[in-house]
Parts: sequence; structure tokens; C-alpha cells
Amino acid sequence: MGTMPVNRLLISMAVPMMISMLVQALYNVVDSIFVSRIDEFALTAVGLAFPMQNMLIAFAVGFGVGINALISRALGEKKPDVANRIASTGFLLEGLSYLIFLIIGLFFAEPFARAQIDAATPAEDAEIIVRYTVDYLQIVLVCSFGVFCEITFERLLQSTGKTAWSMVTQMIGAVFNIIFDPILIFGLLGFPRMGIAGAAAATVAGQILAAGCAFFINKHKNHEIQLSFTRYKPSLRAAKEISRISIPSIVMSSVSSAMTFFMNRILMGFTSTAAAFFGVYIKLQSFVFMPVFGLNNGMVPIIGYNYGARQPERIHKTIRLAMLYATAIMLIGFAVFQLLPDFLLGFFDASEDMLRIGEPGLRIISVSFLLAGVSVICSSACQAFGFGMYSLYISVARQLVVLVPVAWLMSMTGVLDNIWWSWPIAELISLGGGLLMLRHVLRKTGMRKLA
Repeated sequence: MGTMPVNRLLISMAVPMMISMLVQALYNVVDSIFVSRIDEFALTAVGLAFPMQNMLIAFAVGFGVGINALISRALGEKKPDVANRIASTGFLLEGLSYLIFLIIGLFFAEPFARAQIDAATPAEDAEIIVRYTVDYLQIVLVCSFGVFCEITFERLLQSTGKTAWSMVTQMIGAVFNIIFDPILIFGLLGFPRMGIAGAAAATVAGQILAAGCAFFINKHKNHEIQLSFTRYKPSLRAAKEISRISIPSIVMSSVSSAMTFFMNRILMGFTSTAAAFFGVYIKLQSFVFMPVFGLNNGMVPIIGYNYGARQPERIHKTIRLAMLYATAIMLIGFAVFQLLPDFLLGFFDASEDMLRIGEPGLRIISVSFLLAGVSVICSSACQAFGFGMYSLYISVARQLVVLVPVAWLMSMTGVLDNIWWSWPIAELISLGGGLLMLRHVLRKTGMRKLA
């Protein structure tokens, strides 16, 4: 990672992750497509479950970010023992996180679902939506040990440059999910008809399978990391270092969960169809954002390694190329959302009401894509340097200080389409703040000339 030409290195690191992230986005979309065939209430329920499901992923990926960045830096500094201790400590932190979500799944799934239902929702409809949400969410949370293990093992592979193997494990889990979604939802091939619970069961089974594959590959292919809790015992110092990088990432994604929670509350005040559309939008936009996040996952270890090796020119070029590629991806997404909104919504068995709400919604929200690519790269670059708190400030400002209040104010007009303009407004603020923060980080790390 310190000698290969930067463009070639970034592509070799990022493309496998981008492909795997696209597959992840595909199975998320396929999951909702099959759920929409149950009824629109089921689609709404998946949207209401999303904030907690996203928070679960936030913890798993957040600690993975810290593990990835610190292992890459330790290897760049030629400190293999430090890298191995970080790996074992990271696993302990992921395990403790799972226990939190196990408790939530067992005792708090129903209160969480009811908290998002507006008083104006008809009582019979509300009960159906709550039942669907609890059926789905309990399975996802109680069996979440699979996703925690999967993401941790994959980050170990990424931190040593073995992103192709990480892609393989993610694709195995995603393909399994895509195949078994309709089988378990509709009771095909002799399996019981499980409905929305079948979608959750297929998801967690795919995650457990991917975790097993990632463990096997780490054991036999990833010789730079020796995962051993006896030889490399978890340490408080390593936990603090991981948390220093990870907690801002976790909080940032949790902020996204909070935003989704409040947006569901706002939209349920109009109609459950508006909330169902919002859930569909989240799945569709993942096709645009997931490749950019895959690009991030390829970029972070390159920055981490070269920061440890003190090669600022390579860091500078990596950031600029990542911004270029991210913007290109976002432009493609913008064009598709502008030209084909009815086609996209048609995959989800959209009713006339959803088409009426969703077509202008997709066109308006996608304006924010034009700004988001550079903003996302700025945020991830700050994290790679160990300044994750700066990314947190921007995320909180964008989603809670700007997006939700603006959406609430727009809802007061009584015009649903006005709510969607809160996304471009928030993204504009995020872009300006992200560029300023990255400039400050480059100066603070002794690379003022790169800014």
C-alpha cells in the first residue's frame, strides 16, 4: 500500500468493496420488493424497523472502522503485535455491542414500533403495522451476532489489503439472502410460509453464513493477523484507541437512525403510504451511496497506512481521486432518479398513491446527490486521520440540526412535496462544513500544503 501507483491501488482496493456493497444494496432492495408483495403495511413496517436495524449496523461498522484504521496504521508502522492486539480487542467490543441489541430485541421491539405511529393512524392499521414491525425486528436483533462477526472478520481482511476476499464473503451472504427471501416469505419448496418474519430469517441466516466464510478465510489466508485472545489479550488502551475513532462513526450512523425515526413520525402524520415511500427511498438510494461507501472502505486503509508511513503525497492523491470517483457515481444516481422514478417505484408494487407521492419525491431528494459525493469523502478522510469527531459535528448538524427541523417546518405547510427539499438544503450545509473540516485536518496533521 506504500508503493503501488495510487490510482491503481485505490481501484484494486475499492472496486471489490464497491461490488460487494452493490450486492448488499441489491439484497436490501430485493428484500423490500418481496415484502411489498405481502401488502403495503408490511412495507411500512420494514421502514419503521429500519432506524433500529441501521443503529445495529452502525455499531458493527463503527467499531469495524476503528479496527480497520488502527490495524492498517500499525502495519504501516511495522508493529504486528499492536495490530493483533487491536484485532482481539475489537472483537470484544463487537461482542459487547451484540449483547445490547439482544436485550433490545427481547424487551423493547414493540415500544420502539409504537413510538413511530402517529395518533392519526387508524387503530386497526396501526396494530397491523406494529405486529409486522415486531415480527421482523425481533429476529433481526436477537440473531444479530451474525452481522457483528461478519463485519469484524471482513474488516480484518480489508485492513491487510485483502478486499477481494471481503467481497467474496459479503456476496455469499447476499446471494443466500436473495435466494431464500421468497422461499421463506411465501413458503416455497416445502418451507413454511413465514411472511415478513421470513424476510428477517433470510437476512440473519445470510449474515451467519457470511461470518462463517469470513472466519475461514481469515484463518487460512490472512496471515498478517493472528487472532488469539490468549496470546494477544484485549487491552483497555487498545479499546480506548478503537473507541476514539469508532464512536464518532457510530454516533454519526446513529444520528441517521434518529433522523429516520423522526422522519417516520413526520410522514406518518400525512399517511402510512408516505412512510412506506420513505422506506423505499432509503433502499433505492443505497444503490447510489453503497458504492461510495465501498470506495471509502478502500480509501481508509490507504490513508491510514500512508499516514503511518509518512507519505503525504500519496494521501493527497488518494483523497482527490476518491472525490472524483464519488462525484461520478452520484451523477449517475441523480440521472437515474430524475429520468426513471416511476420505473424504480414499480419494483415495489407501488399503488397510485405511492406513485403520486414518490415520483416528485425521488426527483427532489436526488438533487442532494450532486453535493453528497465530496461530502462523504471529506468525512471519511477525517476519520482515517483519527479526527472522527469532526465528521460527527457535520453529521449532527446536517441530519438533526438542519434536516429534521426543516422537514418539520415544511410539514407545517401541509404540502408533502415541500418536505423533500430538506435533503438538498441539508446536503449543501454538509458539503461546506466537510471541506472546511478536511482543510483543518490536513493543516493540523502537518500537511497544510495539501489543502
